[in-house]
Amino acid sequence: MFLENLPHKLNEAKIYAEKILKEQEPVIEEISEYNHAKILKAFQEERISSYHLTGSTGYGLGDSGREALDEIMAKVLGTEAAIVRGQFVSGTHAIAAALYGVLRPGDHFLSVSGDPYDTLEEVIGLRGTGQGSLKELGVDYSVIPLSEKGEIQYSLFPDYIKPNTKMLILQRSRGYAWRKSIPVEQISELVQYVRKHYPELIIFVDNCYGELVEMYEPGDVGVDLLAGSLIKNPGGTIAPTGGYVAGRKELVEKAACRLTAPGVGSDLGATLYWQLQFYQGLFFSPLTVKESLRGAIFSAALWQALGFEVDPLPDAHRTDLIQAVKLQSKERLIAFCQGFQKGSPVDSHVLPIPSEMPGYEDEVIMSGGTFIQGATSEFSADGPLREPYVVYQQGGISMFYVKFGNILAAQALWEQGLLR
Repeated sequence: MFLENLPHKLNEAKIYAEKILKEQEPVIEEISEYNHAKILKAFQEERISSYHLTGSTGYGLGDSGREALDEIMAKVLGTEAAIVRGQFVSGTHAIAAALYGVLRPGDHFLSVSGDPYDTLEEVIGLRGTGQGSLKELGVDYSVIPLSEKGEIQYSLFPDYIKPNTKMLILQRSRGYAWRKSIPVEQISELVQYVRKHYPELIIFVDNCYGELVEMYEPGDVGVDLLAGSLIKNPGGTIAPTGGYVAGRKELVEKAACRLTAPGVGSDLGATLYWQLQFYQGLFFSPLTVKESLRGAIFSAALWQALGFEVDPLPDAHRTDLIQAVKLQSKERLIAFCQGFQKGSPVDSHVLPIPSEMPGYEDEVIMSGGTFIQGATSEFSADGPLREPYVVYQQGGISMFYVKFGNILAAQALWEQGLLR
């Protein structure tokens, strides 16, 4: 019913997108099968039984389910240790816990992938005052932009790395920036370069939207620390909240001490009702990531056929879930999100409008009615109201839902005379 009586231009774009998707699917299937096998093996090695899924209350003392899930996540991400906790309210919270846990007053850390995602600006201290940002605590920060080709600029490292530099941070996904996401292959090159020239530095990766998109994770290539959200890729659209930190054991424990308290660390923390959903979501995540990637390829091809600039291109190697479409006007961005919302299973009747959001400097318009609030892994398209007015699609529990949402977004632009 969503695909009936389409204007000729939209129908032709849909047919083209379906063709391109079919051509790209074998690569996605291969990666998904590999990651399914990896996660199944991790579950079996930890001998998961029904008692691991029941959760705990109070302090969470002796919670074997929590401990086993930590071990599984570490194996999946290729790290020595991990903490998977519902007490993390977002990916930003998990990243912040890692930064506050490891960095100390007088330290300097350096972003090697350009400006951070909007919600980290107040954590670092680039915006806002009086909240206990890293800057207010005496931690210094600087940025090396990516090159015009989207590559890490190693030639600039000697100019930016200081005697007190402790950490390099890299954001794997594009976030709200018109740039390439960073593949694990480039992250591996960074690790090799740093180990040779600056072996004392800690390498930290913001892994949001990147988990299970490729066969290997940053931990597999030697990254010291990484963090992400469970209502994105590794929650499989089932986890109701939460995040994770993974990496070297001593660094993960420092993050755990920031989440709970020194002396408590990772040893306590009730898992309540969500433990079953965490396990089940992680187990399903290669499937939902595959569906998200299929939806992203369809979207890229559709909007490219309609005359818009897209990134990644439909046939590009993917290293995160995000599909960006450059709409070039405020009116198109709003129309896109309002049309996309009509494809939601929840709140399809709601009309998204731009508004202020906690942690963002610009107004943001967000679309995607989801069963878990804000679960971009389910169905989501949003963007900040700033030039060049790019909409960012993240996730999709089913390729068909993403397909319907994009068709409805295109129809909204068509009906308002906003298509070229």
